[in-house]
Amino acid sequence: MSTGFAGVQLAGWKSQIFEAVLGFLPDWVQITAYALLALAVLVYWGLKIKNKIAQRRAARSGQPVTAPARPGQGRGADYLGAYAPQHVQPAPAPERSGADFLGAYAPQRHPQDG
Repeated sequence: MSTGFAGVQLAGWKSQIFEAVLGFLPDWVQITAYALLALAVLVYWGLKIKNKIAQRRAARSGQPVTAPARPGQGRGADYLGAYAPQHVQPAPAPERSGADFLGAYAPQRHPQDG
């Protein structure tokens, strides 16, 4: 931006175009446009702050923060075709005894114990 004779900052080209477009409109339309623009900025800031608070709360509680899937988005496995992992039922866990959790402290089994 350059300065004029009085040392006043001149407006940028974007704001000059915006004001030129609004300059042809009646005052009530200009005021409405400025109010809608200000409202849009305030709503954007509010949503940004709300999302930031939600992310902090989720991080504190240990919940994963994920974006909801868009309609028709699909999952990553949908695009893998034959390379997608197969869904298999896990085998039931065998019965375990207390000695299974002792590790190195478990009594040693001898061949004659059966």
